[in-house]
Amino acid sequence: MKLNETFLVLALVAEIIGTIGGFGSSVFFVPLGNFYFDFYSVLGLTALFHLSSNLSKIFLFKKGLNKFLLVYIGIPSVVFVILGGFLSKWIQTQYLELTLGVFLIGLSLLFLIKKNLVIKPQKKQSIIGGTLSGFAAGLLGTGGAIRGLTMAAFNLEKNVFIATSAFIDFMIDFSRTFVYYRNGYIHEHDLKYVPFLLVIGIVGTYLGKKILNWIPQEKFKILSLILILAIGVFTLLKLGIQK
Repeated sequence: MKLNETFLVLALVAEIIGTIGGFGSSVFFVPLGNFYFDFYSVLGLTALFHLSSNLSKIFLFKKGLNKFLLVYIGIPSVVFVILGGFLSKWIQTQYLELTLGVFLIGLSLLFLIKKNLVIKPQKKQSIIGGTLSGFAAGLLGTGGAIRGLTMAAFNLEKNVFIATSAFIDFMIDFSRTFVYYRNGYIHEHDLKYVPFLLVIGIVGTYLGKKILNWIPQEKFKILSLILILAIGVFTLLKLGIQK
C-alpha cells in the first residue's frame, strides 16, 4: 500500500490553518488535493475527511450551539449541498477546477479588500448564506468561507462560532457523502487514505485549537486569505499548463 506522504502532511497543515482561520480545512484541502488526485476523488475524500474533522471540532469547542443558525443556515445548506453534489456529476472536471480557482481568488480578494465586510444578522441573510455555502460545498467541495462570513454577523463567542459552524458542516458532509458515493466519487483505491485523514482531522483540530488560544486569530485570517489567493492562482496555472 503506497501512500503519498506529502499529501498527508499538507492535509494536516490544511486542518490546522482551517481551524485557526475559521474557514474550515476544505478551502485548502480541495485545491491542494487536486495536485495529487482527480477532482472527483478529492470531493469524495473531502467529505470523508470532514466527518472526522467536524466531530473533533464539536467535541473540542463544546461551549454551546446556536440553534437559530443551525436552522436558518444548516437546513438550506443541507438541501443545496445535495443539489450541488448531483450537478457536479454533469459538469466536466476542468470547468469545476476553473470555477474553483476563480471562486478562491474572488473570495480571498473580497475578504482582503473589504476587511470590515458585514452581513446583517437576519433570517433572510442566514438562509441565503446557507444556500450559497451548501451549493458551493456540493459543487466545488468547499463553502465554509461563505458560511463563516454569514455567521460572523452574529458576533458569536469564538467557541460557539466554531462548534456551530462545525455542526452545520457535519450535516453538510454527512449528506454529500451519500451523493458522492452514488456519483462514484469514493473510489476503493483511495480508501487507504481514510484512516490517516481521520487521525489528521482530530490532531489538526487539536493543534489548531491550542494555537488559537495564544495567537491573535485576525493575523491568521490574513495569512489564510493570502494562502487561499495563492492556491486559487496555482489552480488556474495548473489548468493552463495541462492545456
